[in-house]
Amino acid sequence: MSAHDAYDPALIRRILTETRSIALVGASANPARPSHHVMAFLLGRGFHVTPINPGLAGQTLLGQPVLARLADLPAPVDMVEIFRSSDAAGGVVDEALALPWLPRFLWMQVGVRDDAAAARAEAKGVVVVMDRCPKIEMFYK
Repeated sequence: MSAHDAYDPALIRRILTETRSIALVGASANPARPSHHVMAFLLGRGFHVTPINPGLAGQTLLGQPVLARLADLPAPVDMVEIFRSSDAAGGVVDEALALPWLPRFLWMQVGVRDDAAAARAEAKGVVVVMDRCPKIEMFYK
């Protein structure tokens, strides 16, 4: 069993308690998309969420300016949340690891898993959660 097959509830609680700022990669302007729901939920819970989506860069989403890429972030964030496919997750992780500062946490959404990318991040001291949703973790726990 991999360390990413199950998570200690205390770890999830710690991540969600210590996180204040989130870069949400794959944010969508479509209210029917899960990333839109999760972003709205997180904003409503007091998190500072920066949407990342190159197709929407320069626009606003739920009142927040959309950036094209993680490298455009003006300040460090606590968590990078990945709403992309598993095939694309590794590239997002590498982009996060190339920032001049490291996020404390990388969170891959439900259905998103890249064990090799997780290992690269963990080797640099970043805590990784895969195949989970912070909204679900907060709402149902």
